[in-house]
Amino acid sequence: MSTVPAIRARRRGLLAAALVVCGITASAVVTLTATPAAAADESISVNFAVAGGSPTYRASGWIYGMTENGSNPPSNFFTDVKFRYMRAGGAQLSSPGGWVAGTYDRRWNSTLAQARRTAALGGQFIMLVHDIWGADGFPIDRFPGDNGNWTDYDNYLTRLINDVRAAGITVQWDLWNEPNLSLFWNRPASQYLEMIRRGTQRVRAAFPSHLIVGPSYAGVPSTNSWWATYLDYVKANNVIPDIFSWHSLPGDPVANVAVANSILSARNIAHPRPYQINEYGASNEQNPGDGAWYIARLERAGADGLRANWASGGNLHNDLASLLVRNSAGVYQPKGEWWVYRFYAQQTGLISSVTPSPAYDAFATKDNGNAKILIGGGGTTGNLAVNIQGLNTTSGIVQNNQLRVVVNRIPFNNGGAVSGPMQHSNTVVTLSNNGTTVNLPHSDINETFTIELRPPGATSGSWERVTSRHSGLVMDVSGISTADGALVHQWQWLSGTNQQWQFQDAGGGYFRVVARHSGKCLDVSNASTVDGADVLQWTCNNGMNQQWQWVAANGGFFTLRPRHSGKCLDVFNFSTVNGGRLVQWTCTGGVNQQWSRAIV
Repeated sequence: MSTVPAIRARRRGLLAAALVVCGITASAVVTLTATPAAAADESISVNFAVAGGSPTYRASGWIYGMTENGSNPPSNFFTDVKFRYMRAGGAQLSSPGGWVAGTYDRRWNSTLAQARRTAALGGQFIMLVHDIWGADGFPIDRFPGDNGNWTDYDNYLTRLINDVRAAGITVQWDLWNEPNLSLFWNRPASQYLEMIRRGTQRVRAAFPSHLIVGPSYAGVPSTNSWWATYLDYVKANNVIPDIFSWHSLPGDPVANVAVANSILSARNIAHPRPYQINEYGASNEQNPGDGAWYIARLERAGADGLRANWASGGNLHNDLASLLVRNSAGVYQPKGEWWVYRFYAQQTGLISSVTPSPAYDAFATKDNGNAKILIGGGGTTGNLAVNIQGLNTTSGIVQNNQLRVVVNRIPFNNGGAVSGPMQHSNTVVTLSNNGTTVNLPHSDINETFTIELRPPGATSGSWERVTSRHSGLVMDVSGISTADGALVHQWQWLSGTNQQWQFQDAGGGYFRVVARHSGKCLDVSNASTVDGADVLQWTCNNGMNQQWQWVAANGGFFTLRPRHSGKCLDVFNFSTVNGGRLVQWTCTGGVNQQWSRAIV
């Protein structure tokens, strides 16, 4: 990626501290119908001719977000976003809780369960030693080293080290969170530094291969006295952490890393070294626009990131750090920002160069047969021109100087459940000088866009998710059946191949809708023309009851109508639950007859 930094026009002022418990020639243009700009228009550029390494998904981590016993949320919500890190230590399990309150076992058992599941999901676990101690924001009566007595802390470390060894787990040790805030460290700085010296020495002696993270400062690196004192101390006492960490709530990871490099250089501390921004995203930044911006900036900065968690109580230990919500039946559903991470996880191949603007950045990749751009920017609204260059260096995308540009919008929905990105446009463009420009109408400050570049004939080869407007659930073949007659109903999105559909041209403006897992067609039972007839899958036979037409509704949604009857695909009785029947019904304009499509 380009190393040109962007100074972002942040839409909100800085928070005092975290209270988390834990020159382009491209004349071919794709233009979307835009709402009048609410702020100055901007442009960014993507150059696929300049490529770097492969994505490592360094931004896909978060604080807490699993249930106390590690059993939920379901695994697909982790694996679908290529989950990398979790940072936890039993916070808020009893208040007061932990070592100082005599409930060490509960916090340790939760930490262990979450650490084991993190490893099983392919992630790395960062253990919050202060939370197991009990310093989770609740006013506690003792800290390590009180009155010069370190016996209590030594005993605590002995117990914790022995438990980690007995469990056979590998963790990163984050010895104390936000020590510059009295909420977490209510003692002199000198006492904190001595604790860091003792803790670092004990952990390194016990686990030479485990990494130590610090100082997890509430704020960003700076030349202030706190950082100066800390860095001078850890260098003088040979207890420099393996990974330097801080919190960006809000902040710019690119600028943060530049300052960190500077202050380390001033003390002859080796760099570049691993950086971990282990809390990013203030509570009012947790939306698709800001989330995508942080991903792009973390990738540009070369820093690992863990998204902050602003939940409390039981919700702290659930919902993937508020990337998910649960409906009245307890079913997990993704928010818009989860879909940002899902698209990010699907970006493979090589990272390509992006030149940002003041308010926008992007993360771009190219692979065989596709190229993807995740747009980041929650700081303003207005038209964003994405100037794309170097398309002759992509593999298998450009054919006869044309390619297909698919633009999806990721909604925010006021923080509620989002069934998936909504297709904004799908067009074939002719390139000019190996480039094109895509104009995006960024009219909602919380939302963002994705751009996918495919071969011009790729529509018939794309698999799509079809989502009901009123329920947010997707079209699904019951029981993953491959048999003729299997009913099609609605279900929460699980990425299953029985939830993925291909629209094949049947002529006359109609399509066959084919299920990926079975290769069978969406079919109205017995070619019935009556209201309430079941919709199911059947071996494709080109019957008119297997030919469907998309008819625009409103808000970017469509109705789906079988050719033989002209009725609408309908969620029976406005059901909002998993298993709700899909039938044909006279078109009424109801939201239970409105659908969206998005490439998966």
